[in-house]
Order: sequence, then C-alpha cells, then structure tokens
Amino acid sequence: MDTLPGYTRQRFVADFGAGLTVGVVALPLAMAFAIASGVKPEAGLVTAIVAGFLISALGGSNVQIGGPAGAFIVIVYGIVERYGLANLLISTMLAGVLLMAMGLFKLGALVRYVPVSIIIGFTNGIAVLIALSQLRDLFGLTVAGAMPSDFFALIGTLVRHAETWNPHALALGLVCFVGLFVWPRLVGSAPVQRFGQHSSVQAVSRIPGPVVALVTATLFAALVPWPVETIGSRFGGIPQSMPALAWPEFTWAGVKQLVIPTLTIALLGAIESLLCARVADNMTELPRHDPNQELMAQGVANVVAPLFGGIPATGTIARTVTNVRAGATSPIAGIVHAMALLTILLLAAPLALHVPLAALAGILLFVAWNMGEWREFTRLRQFNLPYRTILVGTFVLTIVFDLMVAVEVGLVLACAFFIYRMGSQFSAPPIRRDALPAGVQAFELYGSLFFGAVGKIEALEAQIDTGTRALVLEMHRLVLLDTSGLDALQQLHRSLQRRGVTLVLANVNEQPLSLIRRAGFELQLGSEGIVPRLEDLLKPVEGDSARP
Repeated sequence: MDTLPGYTRQRFVADFGAGLTVGVVALPLAMAFAIASGVKPEAGLVTAIVAGFLISALGGSNVQIGGPAGAFIVIVYGIVERYGLANLLISTMLAGVLLMAMGLFKLGALVRYVPVSIIIGFTNGIAVLIALSQLRDLFGLTVAGAMPSDFFALIGTLVRHAETWNPHALALGLVCFVGLFVWPRLVGSAPVQRFGQHSSVQAVSRIPGPVVALVTATLFAALVPWPVETIGSRFGGIPQSMPALAWPEFTWAGVKQLVIPTLTIALLGAIESLLCARVADNMTELPRHDPNQELMAQGVANVVAPLFGGIPATGTIARTVTNVRAGATSPIAGIVHAMALLTILLLAAPLALHVPLAALAGILLFVAWNMGEWREFTRLRQFNLPYRTILVGTFVLTIVFDLMVAVEVGLVLACAFFIYRMGSQFSAPPIRRDALPAGVQAFELYGSLFFGAVGKIEALEAQIDTGTRALVLEMHRLVLLDTSGLDALQQLHRSLQRRGVTLVLANVNEQPLSLIRRAGFELQLGSEGIVPRLEDLLKPVEGDSARP
C-alpha cells in the first residue's frame, strides 16, 4: 500500500518482467531445496508460492524475494529425520509466531548484533553440509532409505555405498555444475556480444543459468535412455494443483520437544531475511527496509505456508539479487514471482517427471559454492585470534553438531573475548608525584570500569604508600561504570577508611556520576569526595600550605 501512490505503468511493466524472471529462476531452486530437505518437491513450490506472496505483500523491503532457502536444507532435513514431517510443520508455525513477536516488540535491530564472524562461520558450514548432502544424487548412489543427518554417519554411509556409483548420473550432474559457471561467461563473451543486436540472441542471453541447466538436463534425460533417477521415479511426479488447507495435528507433549528446532528456524530465518534485505538496500536507491515489519511478514509466511504443506521460508539473496538486476521497483515484482510459480504448477507440473535428480544436485552444488564465503579462510591471518577462533569454531560446530550449538558457542566465545578485550583496555596509571601535594596520590582511570576490569581497581590499594592521606581518582576518561565497578570503588573506599586515607573522585563523567549518586556512594564519600577538576585540589597548595 505504501508503494501504490504514484505507481506508474512503466514501473508495473518493469516489476512484471522482473517477477517473471525471478519466478523462472525460483522454479528449479524451490524443487531442489525441497528434495534436499527430505520432503517432496511440491513442498518447495508451495512454499515459494505462499510464503513468497506473503513476504512481498506484507514485508518491510521493496524488492526482497522470500521462499525456501538453501540455508534451511540442513536444518529441515535434521528435523524431518528426528521428529517427522508433521512436527516440522508445527515447528515452522511456532517459529513464525516467534518471528511475529520479534517484529511486534521491535527486536529486528538485535539481529544485527550477531558478530559477522559467527555469520560467516555457520554460512560456510551450512554450505559444506549442503554439498555433502548432494553427493548421493550426484554420484547416483544406491542407498536404501533416507540419508542420515549426522555428519559422521553421513560420511560413513557415502563411503559404504561408494561402489554403487552411477557414471551417467555423475556426468549429468557435473555438466550442470560446470555449465552454471560457464553460462554467464559464455553469454558475456565477445562473440555473443558481437551478435547481441539480434533479438533471439538477446533473449537467450537473458535466460538464467539454473533454468538452462534444468531444461537441458531434463530434455537429455527424456530423449536419451540413461539409467538415472528422476523426480518421477522417486516421488511419482508433482500434483497439478495447490494442496488443500490442513491444520497439522499436535499435542502439548510434542510441542515441548520442538523448542530447539523452533528457535533454530526462527533465528536463522531472522538473520537470513534481514541480511538479505540489507544487501537489497545497498543495491538500490529505494527506501531502506523496516526490519521489524520484515520480521512480522516472515512470521506470517511461516505460519501460513505449513498449512499448505510448506517448509520454512526466509529472504533469499540469490533471487533477491536477480529481482533487483531484472529491474524491480516495488513488492509487486515479488507478488508476480509467486503468481508465475502458481501458473507453472497448475499448467506444467507433469513435465517435472523427467527432471533428473543428478541435475538438481549439480544446481545445489553451485548454490552451495556461491553461498560460502571461502575467501574469508584465506584472509584469516589478517585478523586477530578471537576473530579466527570464533569463525573457525562456528564453522566446525555447524558441520559436526548443528547450527544452534554453533551459534550458542559462537556467541559465548564472542562475549568472552569482548569482555577480555574491554577489560584489558581499562587502565589506571599513576599521575606524576611532582604535580601533586605531599601526602596525595592520584591515578587516572581509562576506559570502562565493569565486572571484567574490577581487578585493576582492587590492586590499587597495594600501591598506596605509607603516609598517604588522600587518594584521588581522575575519571575524565572513564566512559562507563557498571554496578560491579561501583562495588569495587566502594570496597576501595572502605579499605582506605580503615587506613585513614580519604578517597576523592575528580572530573567524573555523566554516566558514572549518575550511578554513583543513585547508589548513594556520593553521600558515603562526603561533601568534598567528588570535585569537578583535579586542578581544584592543587589551588590551595599553590597559595599557601593548606591541605586538600
């Protein structure tokens, strides 16, 4: 509704073309993500249609495209294997409610506080797991039942069935994988550009690579009798209609065991959608996205999509970038993308029978390659030890355990390193004795005096010389004081009182002074316990022999 005032026919034509382009791109990806997640391909299409429509219609971004995402593959597969499909639907709906609550309480900005090292770590870890999960279909291995979700069990299963590999499936999958790298370079090459004035050449050059790979592989599998597994042979095809609305059955006992899956889906959905929206903001001159509105739209989409058998949805960077580059100007493009997928489902679903699973595996390998930020590993030596530890630790934990464990440990490590670094930045060097009256010692506090730095305050008492009658703490460069730091100052004050030494605070900033007054420490220090400037203590000495 915000974009409709001033909406022109030219903008609609641009949005319509962008929506059709993204819809075609989303078709193979939606099916591939669903199959890789351990559900039927139509679940991916339904998610792209329902969630894609709702995210565009209700979201806070002008050009973001929502739907099933590669980042969810490993999460969804593990939930389906451990808890079953029905509980996946329930967990997705609960995650949707949680996302709506996050948006309602304006917690969208909190997602930005997740360190970039954690995001890169788990993104690369998920990319590795996606690639590993596709090796079965890429090599055409004969494996009875579903593949395990556990990393070591998955590797063991692949090794045990390695001898059943199918050279035809491997050839088809590798051609798709390599072709996705070659296609953009081919259409951008000089010979193609030389003939670019021909309308037919221009039309072909605009076809997205995944669509070319899917159509080519499907035609080849239909015409050449190679023994490769297809969507039809494994799933029996795709229904040529939208599923009926159905409420999943659940019990309170079942819901209680879905806490971790729900939190994982909600956390990953929030991070992915808001990162995607920020990428879109940097690519356009349109108004920046509203993170809280975006979270609420993501929540609504994840509540409604499971009612049609859909899987978790979030913002998708690849399709959003395609949308922007195709000329989208408003959420109308995302709505057209959903309608285009619905039209394809209703009219062309039977054609999916011949899609080779090896081709979809090749497409997903390409997605995994683009998803990972592999250059960050080569740049690790340029960063400090905490950054390297968090990134590599999150990466390994994502692969070996799961995303929630990786993020939890990563956040704990990030907090621990931050506390250590902030604590090490605090210092209390002494002020030169020749600038002070006899019997006075002074220290200048730098940084933040919080629970991670109180040890340096506790150590000051040991530095007090015999005969000292006043200890001055110059606090102009103390930017933060918490209750633990205040307690350390109070302990120091009591210890000095027992020795007959007066504690004086000088040049106290607004935040520390406010806490000191609210806690009643100002009254404990007395009327002369806090002075505006350190120089005020020196004036009596310069004029006569009066003591401070």
